[in-house]
Amino acid sequence: MSFPTGFVWGAGTSAYQIEGGIDKHGRGPSVWDAFCRTPGRIKHGDTGDTACDHVGRFRADVALMKEMGLGAYRFSIAWPRVMPDGAGAVSEAGLAFYDRLVDELLGAGITPHVTLFHWDYPLALYRRGGWLNPSSASWFAEYARAVVDRLSDRVCHWITINEPQVFIGHGHFTGEHAPGLHLPMPEIVRIVHNVLRAHGLAARCIRENAQTKPVIGWAPVGIVSSPLRFDPGEIEAARVKTFAIERQDVWNNTWFNDPVLLGTYPQEILSTLGQHLPDGWERDLEIIQQPMDFLGLNLYQGSRVTLGDGAVATPARQEVGRARTAFGWNITPEVLYWGPRFFFDRYKLPIVITENGLANLDWVGLDGRVQDPQRIDYTARHLQHLLRAIRDGVNVGGYFHWSLLDNFEWAEGYDQRFGLVYVDFATQQRIPKESAKWYSEVIRTNGRNLAPLGEAAGSVRTLLGERPEEARP
Repeated sequence: MSFPTGFVWGAGTSAYQIEGGIDKHGRGPSVWDAFCRTPGRIKHGDTGDTACDHVGRFRADVALMKEMGLGAYRFSIAWPRVMPDGAGAVSEAGLAFYDRLVDELLGAGITPHVTLFHWDYPLALYRRGGWLNPSSASWFAEYARAVVDRLSDRVCHWITINEPQVFIGHGHFTGEHAPGLHLPMPEIVRIVHNVLRAHGLAARCIRENAQTKPVIGWAPVGIVSSPLRFDPGEIEAARVKTFAIERQDVWNNTWFNDPVLLGTYPQEILSTLGQHLPDGWERDLEIIQQPMDFLGLNLYQGSRVTLGDGAVATPARQEVGRARTAFGWNITPEVLYWGPRFFFDRYKLPIVITENGLANLDWVGLDGRVQDPQRIDYTARHLQHLLRAIRDGVNVGGYFHWSLLDNFEWAEGYDQRFGLVYVDFATQQRIPKESAKWYSEVIRTNGRNLAPLGEAAGSVRTLLGERPEEARP
């Protein structure tokens, strides 16, 4: 059992969640800085002011990555660290920090994968209308150009935007994330359109200006329905549900991916919300749909469905006492089979798992170790399904575990620990967890240390959704 030769093994982080140093390099404030200062918004009043102090400790963090054997590191650039006001003047000190980080990674034999936007929108631009302002796409392209001009002589791998469903849905619709707005759907439609335009302009900027041949993608949330049984009718019903738009909110796949990858808005959007699109939106599709090299998928959990009346997918009954993470998310390892398979079939692009992991209840034991067998088990189960997807013909180029470090988990503050490396936030001590050591062995063996699905024992087989070989699709 082994992953393909050249498969990319990595881990990821985002700027606001780990960097700290909000007053360094001339960095301007972001919407998250303001949001964290609004009473009651973040658990315990936590902020990202210091986070993991990555700006001061990045060399030690890279050394940890090298020790783990990571082949790649996905990180985001802080827009307000590069452009304090979001547009106009560029901070030389901010760009120089990312220069040093990239050089440190390359010196350690680790390939940098840069994400341009992971939610830390410049506060100065928010005060000018933020994503509702039609100029927001051009602001983002201006920022992208500054980063590309500085780093593309060494950086080849680019992700434009991370999880648009989340920063729009939680940040602008339900309000639990920055900037904390509760906007009506007509304005959400305009925001989505401007974010898609921003992606397109940034992707075009990278393609036209990169000094080394770029590899470009983006990383939406993958919202996946998995069939409960390996029945052709149930599989097709799950596929249809995965790409359906059933509610007037942003929690779907096709509103975001169809314009980017197919150059069209889904008919469900045009028939229900299309009247709210700005004038000239049809012409904008030429900007939005740019050549893409891969589709990133952030996959943590999925929903299980079965056939209902009329051969339509209906939610499967939830098992009593079902497996869940510390965040309360269901553990559904088959999402790394059906997600890549369904998205690859629809969009015909190589898939990269840009995020996958779990929040766990981790602490330092009396022996000084951080034992997290649940994270090891969770990751092993998901990787087993990912390998099966590859063996069934899905083109998957890499896997990035979320996250490298315990970090600031947005509205949850520091309560949820996702890291392979434990962070003592009082002292900033780093302790690689047992999962980090296990993942190192996965990387070293290219997955050969993972037991095949068929070798799992009874309860494991149930959780994995195991089926006999003759029932394979």
